[in-house]
Amino acid sequence: MRDSACGLGSGGQGGFSLLEVLVAFAIAGLALGVLFGGTSEALQSTAIATRYEEAVVRARSRLAAVGRDGTFVVGEQQGEDGGGFRWRTRIARVNVAPGSGQGRVPVLYSVSVAISWGEGGTVRSLQLDTSRVGFAARDGQ
Repeated sequence: MRDSACGLGSGGQGGFSLLEVLVAFAIAGLALGVLFGGTSEALQSTAIATRYEEAVVRARSRLAAVGRDGTFVVGEQQGEDGGGFRWRTRIARVNVAPGSGQGRVPVLYSVSVAISWGEGGTVRSLQLDTSRVGFAARDGQ
């Protein structure tokens, strides 16, 4: 009795030929290569996004500290922030509101905080900008 359901025909042997097995391995290898490449890119993108998120937190912290005590130092300051991050803060006076000439005068300052870091041979950076109101004493008072 012949077992035609298992692929055993008249005089034939069951199984795959060597060529069929090699083609199957080649297809599986290509599929795994694409899968691993996509996974690798996803992990790299996640690492980059994590560094950007950390840079945003650091920049917001620096921005919150500017003028906290009511003092704005016009100019540029920079330094290391740890973890491979560098920061730069720029403060510029935008205008002075017209006043009565008495006491403190509101002043608008432009504040910019930039954070940069190196990653994989590439320097990445981000910058946060805002305006803050501070007070300056009138000249001669």
